[in-house]
Amino acid sequence: MRRSALPPEKTVSAADAVSEIRKGSRVFIGSGCGEPVHLIRAMAGDMSMQDILIYQMISFSLAEYIDDPSFQERFSLKLFFIGAGMRKAAFEGKIDYVPAYLSEIPELFDSNQIGIDVALIQVSPPDRFGYCSLGVSVDVTRSACKNARKIIAQVNPRMPRTWGESFLHLDEIDHLVYHEEALIEFLPEITDSSEKEIAQRIALYVSELIEDGATLQVGFGRLPTMVLQCLDRKNDLGIHTQMISDAYIPLFEKGIISNRKKSFMPDRAVTSICMGTEKIYDYVNDNPQFYFRSSDFVNDPKIVSLNDNMVSISSALEVDLTGQVCSDSVGHRFYSGVGDQANFIRGAAMSKGGFSIIALPSTAKNGSISRIIPTLSEGAGVATLRGDVNFVVTEYGIAQLRGKSIYQRVMELAQIAHPDFREELVQSAKKLHYIAQDQLPPRAEDLLFLEKYKTRSTLKNGKSMSVRPILPPDEFAYRNFFYSLKEETVYFRFFQKIRVFSHEMAQKQWAAVDYRKNISLIGLVRFKNHKEIVAVGTYAESDDNRAEVAFVVRDDFQGQGIASFLLKELEKIAKENRFRGFSALVLPENKSMIRVFQKKYPDAEMKMEDGNIAVIMDFVSQNE
Repeated sequence: MRRSALPPEKTVSAADAVSEIRKGSRVFIGSGCGEPVHLIRAMAGDMSMQDILIYQMISFSLAEYIDDPSFQERFSLKLFFIGAGMRKAAFEGKIDYVPAYLSEIPELFDSNQIGIDVALIQVSPPDRFGYCSLGVSVDVTRSACKNARKIIAQVNPRMPRTWGESFLHLDEIDHLVYHEEALIEFLPEITDSSEKEIAQRIALYVSELIEDGATLQVGFGRLPTMVLQCLDRKNDLGIHTQMISDAYIPLFEKGIISNRKKSFMPDRAVTSICMGTEKIYDYVNDNPQFYFRSSDFVNDPKIVSLNDNMVSISSALEVDLTGQVCSDSVGHRFYSGVGDQANFIRGAAMSKGGFSIIALPSTAKNGSISRIIPTLSEGAGVATLRGDVNFVVTEYGIAQLRGKSIYQRVMELAQIAHPDFREELVQSAKKLHYIAQDQLPPRAEDLLFLEKYKTRSTLKNGKSMSVRPILPPDEFAYRNFFYSLKEETVYFRFFQKIRVFSHEMAQKQWAAVDYRKNISLIGLVRFKNHKEIVAVGTYAESDDNRAEVAFVVRDDFQGQGIASFLLKELEKIAKENRFRGFSALVLPENKSMIRVFQKKYPDAEMKMEDGNIAVIMDFVSQNE
């Protein structure tokens, strides 16, 4: 593309440009990897600067100066987000944190609640019409430019030209400083092998929740980057997110991100900032797949909700047993920023078919403390309210909180806490009167091996049924399942008329389940935005190295082949746990169940015992 020459009357040196910043000025500096580093160095090196107030969203370069006493005397720094390089300074009180949603910062500038005297920005060279691009930093920078009394722009040929509402005309810029330099690079990576394994496990659980055709918002940091790497088997994903990074490139190149299925702004990835390496900067350069707009548009919940099947994925520092989320502070110490987690979560909740995911490791400080805690730490800020949280994911599984009571939330979250802390969390919940005093804690065991017991079946009626082992948090869903059964169905399963499925009954069942000698598989079918149990298949250790097997299928799902499918899956698990076969006790009138057993085990032995039919079934070995 042919470029315009810089107008000589506006082109000055960095030193001359920043010399016009008066004492007491309020200066905005472009965000993140779009920082005008050459201008920042000139400003910091100008010892005549006095009482300058700096506003910035994400700061990198100023970390070089923040510990210099002379810099602190001359400049005051206010950040909307605290990056890793600024955390120590934040802990020491050397910077001032402004907790504000990124989507609301432009309004703070527009209303002059935060006044801007000078904006220091970085732009691409002008095109033949005189338009420069803000490139990788549109976010809140565009609004700052609109409201600043003076704009000083570093013109850098390495700044990509990004599509969307990212352009400033030369007429809008007061001073131009031509200086070529590499853009700041920032790519959060997990190098520790144990941390990487934890992140991969979390990412796999997150990927289970994401279906083809979903539109994604992915948060900032190392864990979200790992999540993106685990989406390589999805199809036709869309993007509407605050930030684009290198992690997206493989998904674009493989066609996994196509943006074709988006209901809002299809065929484009909507974003407002880009942070990464030269690879992503080259990829977004003049690429019409990307549409950059300011944060007040991209992060607005009403805009987010226009995307059907919108999935918001963000991280947290800690989650309490009621579902409150802290993501910007460690106790009283500010750690990151409010960002727009809450807005994306609310936008996803308003989206047709949308939902949100909070992902975090179960522990911190080398496993010494739990990130799932009874109550938020003293001083911790609530970034996301308990009423807004849907899924919470750790390396130990998925907790679904939306629409759940405090009792249910405690058990869901305790189940995905680190095994070392589960009993302690349940005991704390009892003291807080969140749960019953006789509640059993989840097993203090890593149940990752249960993942291989998960499967899926398409039923004769065309519905998809997912199958997985039952867990203590399923108590209420199991209760609802029980009460959905006809009296005759209950009698066929339990050989007695049971009219009340009590909490005590459930506790006895959980006490027996060890997922080896005793296991129950549940079949779940989606109804609108939730799943309901439609079948349960169980085996329990009995005599002669066999397991007694039993099934119950909801009446409206009988005749769909569910019992046969569950029997096949239970046999796989029983063989793995070295059982030689199954046994069952069946009422003579339960002819459908007898047919299921006969079909699977034609040589099954059947005999009458006390008026019931005892069925003995041997597994066929792999060598037969």
